[in-house]
Parts: sequence; C-alpha cells; structure tokens
Amino acid sequence: MANIVVEVVKYLMIILMAVYTFKCFSVFVHHDIKKKKRILFSQNVLMFAIQAAAYIAMYLKTQELKLLFFYLAQVVLLVATIALYTLIYPRVSRVVINNMCMLLSVGLIMITRLDYNKATKQFIIIVAAMVISLFVPVIIRKVKFLKDWTYVYAGVGLLALIFVAVFAQTSDGAKLGFTIFGFGVQPSELVKILFVFFVASSFKESTKFKNVVVTTVIAAIHVLVLVASTDLGAAVIIFVVYLVMLYVATRQPLYLVAGLTAGSGASVIAYHLFPHIQTRVNVWRDPFASYQNGGYQVAQSLFAIATGSWFGMGLYNGKPTDIPVSAEDFIFSAISEEMGLIFALCLILVCLSVYIMFLNIAMQLRNGFYKLVALGLGTCYIFQVFLTIGGVTKFIPSTGVTLPLVSYGGSSLLSTLIMFGIIQGLYILREDEEEIIEQRKEELRNVPRSTPKKKQGASKGGKKKATKFEEIEKQRIR
Repeated sequence: MANIVVEVVKYLMIILMAVYTFKCFSVFVHHDIKKKKRILFSQNVLMFAIQAAAYIAMYLKTQELKLLFFYLAQVVLLVATIALYTLIYPRVSRVVINNMCMLLSVGLIMITRLDYNKATKQFIIIVAAMVISLFVPVIIRKVKFLKDWTYVYAGVGLLALIFVAVFAQTSDGAKLGFTIFGFGVQPSELVKILFVFFVASSFKESTKFKNVVVTTVIAAIHVLVLVASTDLGAAVIIFVVYLVMLYVATRQPLYLVAGLTAGSGASVIAYHLFPHIQTRVNVWRDPFASYQNGGYQVAQSLFAIATGSWFGMGLYNGKPTDIPVSAEDFIFSAISEEMGLIFALCLILVCLSVYIMFLNIAMQLRNGFYKLVALGLGTCYIFQVFLTIGGVTKFIPSTGVTLPLVSYGGSSLLSTLIMFGIIQGLYILREDEEEIIEQRKEELRNVPRSTPKKKQGASKGGKKKATKFEEIEKQRIR
C-alpha cells in the first residue's frame, strides 16, 4: 500500500510543481491587482500541498511519527514567514516571498529524506536566519549612508577571507571556514554580499578610468585570496559578478573583453599550480576514467539523474545517499533521482523567475547605487545556481557550491536569506519612489490655472515648478 501511495504522490508532486512554476511567470503578465493576488495565494496552496504530499509519502515509507511533527513545524515556519513579511512590510514583493518559501520547502523535503538530523539543523538555521532577514528591508530603506562605506565593505571582506586562508583547516582540498558549536561557518558566503556593496558604492562614486583600476585591483585581491584558499566556487562567482557590474556601470565592452581574457589566463595558471583544480578538470573530462581518483562523486551524480529519468523513483525508492555530500553540493542530483527531471527542471525555472524579479527591480530603481546592488545580488544568485547544477550534470567542472535555499548549509542559507531581504528592501524603495513621483505629478496637475492676462507669468511659474521638481528628483536620485 505504501508503495502505491508513494507512486501516486510522485506524479501528484510533479503536476503541482509544474502548475506552481507556470504561475511564477504568469504573474508577470497580469496587471490586475486582484488577479495577481489570486495567483499568489494559489501558489501558497500549491506549495503546502506539495509539502503535505511529500511528508505523507515519507511517513508511510518510514513509519516514523517524528516526520509528521517536523512537517507541522515547517508549516508553522512558512506561514509565519509569509504573514510576518506581509504584515511588517505591506509593500513587499509576494512573488519573491513565495519563491523563497518554495525553495526552502523543497530543500527541507529532500534533506529530511537524506538525513533527518541535518534537516533539523537546517530548520534551526532557517528560523534564526529568517529572524535576521526580517530586519534587513527596514535597514535598506532607512539607512541612507550605505553607499558611503566603500572601503569598509572591501576591508571587512578581505580581512575575513585572509583570516580563513591563514587559519582555517583544509577540507576536501579547500579552506572554506570553521565549525562553531556543530555549525559550519563559511565567511566567503557573506563576503559576496559585502563585495557587491563595495563595487556598487565605488562605481556610484565614479566610473572614471582611475577609479575603475583601483576597484579592479581590490576585486582581484578578493579573487586571489579565494584561489589561494582553493575556494574556487566563491572565486568564480566574485569574478563574474564584478565583470557584470563593471560592464553595466561603465558600458565599456573593452573592460569586459579584458576581464574575460585575464580570467581565462588566470584559470590556465591556476590549473598548473593547484593539483586540486587539475583533479576537478580531469573529473569533468571523464568522471568514469578517474572513478577512483575523485570521479566517484560526479559519476554517482550522473547515475542518479539517469536512474530518476523524467518522473523519478519516488521518495525513499532511490539511492541518493550513495552520492557523497548529497545534501550539500549534489542535492539537485538527489532531487532528480527521486522526484524526477520534470520536477528538477521546474525547480530551475523557479530559480530563473527569482532572477527575473531581481532584474526587474534593478531596472526600475532610479538610484544608481541601489540599481547596481540589485544587479550584483541577482547575478550572484543565478550564477551560483548555474555553477551548482552545471557541476552535478558535468556541464562544467564541479566547484563545490551549494544550491541557494535548497542545499544544506548554514552560511549559504544565511547569506541567501539576507540577500533576499536586501532585495525586498530595494523593492520597497522602488515602490516608495513611484509613490513620491506620482504625488509630485499630481501636485503639478492641481496647480490652479491663471487668468488670460497672467497666462504668460503662470506659464513661467509652472516652468519654474517643473524645473524645481526635476532638480529635487535629481538630488534624490544622487
């Protein structure tokens, strides 16, 4: 009986996930507020339905009552997250909240299936990180001097990376962080956010050649320290984020070409200097030929994805635990094996819809500093998704980064939730900007018309008002 239920649940979850994914993009099409609210509410219903179906299947397979209590705790957490965000910040982006909760929910389902102890740790980290993230939007909205801390961001970030490079223990060929009270702390995850703020602040100040050179040197030091720690994932993310922000800020294709050329040359040098990198490249070329020398992980990942095929094996019917660090770096393979490639592809599309929302916010912001911050964080998020999925599918060499909000990992989870909190703060700022502009336009429309004799003077006065409005707007944008 349990096997039949698991099989039915498998197809049900795929259908519900496909509908949820469709609504992620259809919400951008509708302009009617009531229709949008209905779509957003239906997303929440679909999310809780997927979660309920998954835990019913897992309970029937394991007969462990603790799974049901853990499920109820997750429901309370997700309901509280949605309620608190919408109550504290009425103008918050519900699309971002829904997708954030959906990714967390899928991650908890898969981590619970892989390792219940890790799932409970992940739950505790989510609760703590969510409390912290709730304060982030108000900080972004109220603190006006964030754009002035250019070298504070760079200094703190570099000190944290150097501290890890010097004092952290090597694990799997890389120095990533420390273990405190049983929880892993990886400073590079939070440094990525500081780095985005540093670059945005620097380019907001000036995009002249001298400032570009100084900013590039500091960015290069970040990358070199990470390479020295063999934290390749974070190094590549920071490099790509900087190139994107540099190009958008300066609109100079020459900088982009120079950056890509320098990055390619640095990659070749790093390959010859670090055996750890050579191993990963050899595994990428042929994981089965180097099965006993580092290729086991990627080979098992490919086996899992192939075994799951389009519809998956069903929860507890596969062997995702055979993949080393499956809850961290290779969780996408575990999801593909037991939930199927259709479900996994829908998960990618949900991540893509998050990125589209990030870009949408960046394009509509008028303040140059905040625009670059939104663009940098969006690039950081989507490129990390690309590195994770590309690595486990052998599309690119594995870099050891986690899938944001889905994989097990404290620092990654905290930094991503802070990132989402920053985006929510920027979204609220954008709404504030739109409201101020509409109010000022309305004030100009309501200026009383003068008599014919004073028509010319009124016209001049109106022109002065308009000029004053434009000047105020320019000052606020600066």
